[in-house]
Amino acid sequence: MGPSRATPAIDRRALLRGGVGLAGAGLATIALVPIPAAPALAAAPGEVEAAIRALIGDAGPVDGGIVLHAPEAAENGAVVPLTVVVDSPMTVADHVRAIHIVATANPTPDVATYRLGPANGRAQVTLRMRLAAKQTVVVLAEQSTGTVRRAAVVIDVKVGGCLS
Repeated sequence: MGPSRATPAIDRRALLRGGVGLAGAGLATIALVPIPAAPALAAAPGEVEAAIRALIGDAGPVDGGIVLHAPEAAENGAVVPLTVVVDSPMTVADHVRAIHIVATANPTPDVATYRLGPANGRAQVTLRMRLAAKQTVVVLAEQSTGTVRRAAVVIDVKVGGCLS
């Protein structure tokens, strides 16, 4: 047999003390990291209009032709249901190309965009969205003819069991 090496004995208590010391140092380091400022609770003035212009360009929206199914007051702002139904024959010549959802008081106003075509057969979408507070939700439907339809609904969000 060759020469044997002596393995140093590890004291279990010393190991635990070192581990706890390292963990404590890590926690102290984490505690010293500055916390970034919370984002604004609502879109900046003009941001909603800019978001709408980014979605539909210079088109002038026309009210009507859209039916919205939404609660007047949402129990939970994290999962607010919305169903959008656009009156359209959904033919090759006349169909809905896109449905845009915009929430006017959210930090990021553009909530969702759905791309559609004649193969969809029906211009209808259902979603659950997060709303920060009581606000107007605007729905824009882009037609293949170049027309943009618009509809809006005000949804009140309960915060802490109270309507805001």
